[in-house]
Order: sequence, then structure tokens, then C-alpha cells
Amino acid sequence: MTPLPAIPLARYRFTARLREPLRLPDYAGSLLRGQFGAALRNVACMTRQPVCGGCPLQASCPYSRIFEAPPPPAHSLQKFSAIPNAYVIEPPPIGVQDLPAGGLLTFHMVLAGDALAQLALVVFAWQRALAQGLSKSRSTADLLAVDWIAADGAAHPIWHCATPVLLDHPAVLDFPAAPAGPLQAITLNIHTPLRLQQQGRPLRPDQLSPRALVASLAMRVALVMEFHARQGDWGCGMHEQVRLAETLDHETDLRWHDWIRYSSRQQQEMTLGGVLGRWTLHGSAGTLAALWPRLWLGQWLHAGKNATMGMGGYSLQAHA
Repeated sequence: MTPLPAIPLARYRFTARLREPLRLPDYAGSLLRGQFGAALRNVACMTRQPVCGGCPLQASCPYSRIFEAPPPPAHSLQKFSAIPNAYVIEPPPIGVQDLPAGGLLTFHMVLAGDALAQLALVVFAWQRALAQGLSKSRSTADLLAVDWIAADGAAHPIWHCATPVLLDHPAVLDFPAAPAGPLQAITLNIHTPLRLQQQGRPLRPDQLSPRALVASLAMRVALVMEFHARQGDWGCGMHEQVRLAETLDHETDLRWHDWIRYSSRQQQEMTLGGVLGRWTLHGSAGTLAALWPRLWLGQWLHAGKNATMGMGGYSLQAHA
């Protein structure tokens, strides 16, 4: 793959103050995603059609480009009925939380490619979503601040309610180089449920393999970068990446975590789950170095199913 000078990808931290008490569910990714999507459609949709399909403005509408990205009519890999969207919502840590009135609600959002140009609209949509209320209790909140989180984890303020103008910031990541020294292993510290599937069925901890991880992640990275950032080189060598993954050994310290979400589309509750814990990949230094860039990007893009609501989040630890 030809090295790329910069990757149009950025993580933002949103901080809001609650007007009323809020009870967050065990996993709040679905809740935040639903509220954001409804608010974004409300402020961005020009035609007010009930669905995006068939809308004459679908190709240029910021709502559809961010939240319901239309698939291309044809593609060299396959015919897609859907493609990954250009955002990931990262909710507060797992666990039911009771937040008091006056308390702070903090969450993160990752934007990729063209979605970065819509950051002002995204911030405005979050203001609307929070003001309209979260959860069944419709607990309202005021957006206080937005910070850009650099690759090293440092927070840089870019928006505040007192001066609501976005500040310039480098909303890109430098191309990731492999860590210094020969890699002996890479550990994924998985902090939100990672749901890898095979033939539509989720893989339990004892069914996981490095091949399943790399195949899913390589496809996700390639599609997000191609469709939203026009960096098609990430699609090169995917088969080789999968072949390399098949040579890896691995050890896991994982547990299955189920959570319940309500699907407004299907009008019913659904149980979703995935693995949490540590997953360590072992292999030759050359193989691990070749896999490193996509694994590194997965820290922003997440891996597996339902990544847009924050599932499949992890941090990497290199063992040299």
C-alpha cells in the first residue's frame, strides 16, 4: 500500500450539563445515536420526505452523507446494499449510570472524510438533540464544550457555548508508523462489545480468530476511506492482509457482554452483545508490522457490527 501523508479522521469530546436527572442504560450508544440521527435529519432535511430513498437531494444532503450514506450503484468488490457511515458515536463507559441535575454528560464522536466539513452542523444537531431530551424521561441538557482529541490523547478546546464559533484545528491523523523495535505481539484492549459475525451469527469468545478480526477490520477501513475520504489505496492488499492474519497465533481473556436496545425500525427490543477484554496477537515482526496500520486505525473507526453506535472500541498495546 502506498503510504498516505495524512488521514482525514478526528475524535471529538462533547460535554453537556444536565437540566434534569438522567438515567443512562447499561450501554448508551444506541440511545445517543438515535437522538443524534433524529436531530440531524430535522435540521438538515430540505424536502421533508419520510424516507431518504428516492429523494432528489439524497446525493448532496448532509444528513444522508453522514448518517445514511447511500451505496454506489456498482463497485469492483461487490454490489453493496449498504456502506459504512462516516461517524462513530462513543458513549460513556459501560454500566447503568444515574446522573444528577447539574451533572455533566460526556461522550465522544469520530468523524471521517467529508463528514469533517460538516462539523458545525454536527455540533448544532447535538445541541438540538440534547435540548430535546434523552431517554424516555426526556432529560434535557445544554451542550457546554467540544474538544478535539489528538492522537496522543491531548484535548484541545475548539468550541464553547459562550463563544460558539469553531476554532481551526488539524482534523487529521498522521499516517501510523509501526512502533520502534521488532514487534513480538499486539494486544487489543476491547472496552465496548466487539461483535464479529460469520454467516450472520455472532462469534463467541471461543470462536474468534485473527482472520475474522483482520478481514472485518480491513474491509471497514477500506470502505470508509474510499467512500468518505477518497483514499482508495486502503483497499489494496486486503486478501494479503487476511492471509497474513491466518499465520498468527493468539490468546484471549474475553467475556461476552449482552445489552438491550430498542429498535424504532422494528418496533421491538433487541439483544445485542459482543466480547470485552484482552486479545493478544502473536506472529513474526514483519507480519505484525504489516497489520499494524489497519489495527491502529481501528482505534478510531472501531471494528465489527454496529460500530457507529460505538461497539467494537479498543486501544492497542504493542509488545516489542
